[in-house]
Amino acid sequence: MRRLSSDKGEQAMFSLVKWVCAIVLCASMASSQENDAPAAALGPETNLPMPRFVSLKASEANVRRGPSLTHRIDWVFKRRNMPLQVVAEYGHWRRVIDREGQGGWVHYTMISGTRTVIVDQDMLPLRARADAQATENAELQAGVIAKLDECGPAWCKLSVDGYRGWAPKDALWGVDAAELLD
Repeated sequence: MRRLSSDKGEQAMFSLVKWVCAIVLCASMASSQENDAPAAALGPETNLPMPRFVSLKASEANVRRGPSLTHRIDWVFKRRNMPLQVVAEYGHWRRVIDREGQGGWVHYTMISGTRTVIVDQDMLPLRARADAQATENAELQAGVIAKLDECGPAWCKLSVDGYRGWAPKDALWGVDAAELLD
């Protein structure tokens, strides 16, 4: 049976519901415009920011074509503490890329949250302070892996082979340009 209503009460209720929905929609649009900063993507498995930097925990790690033991091994990472960037997650597997952009899937047990960087500039001075005029503590060759201690807007504090000091962030791979670490 089809019901046709001419009840003024139902029509008034329907109008009220439309009005409330319009107010809620406008309020949510206004609040989303106030926060123009894009939300950081989070990994579906770890709920950690994506992409993010990690380091290779083991001295050797198989890099697979897909996220399982049945996928072919494309190559093997053979450098302990090498910084990697996690760009995807699936179960216990993490898709990582190295500084050349080469990547694949590694098991999560092969990576560590310890932060390291690779020096991109040959004979990079490691300074006593975050200042280009500060005393040099050491010089680092391109390709050296250093532990990342902290980062400011333009400089990062590193430690490598008993030496500690500051290096310009733009001469390192393994830290984002806008990243700050304490």
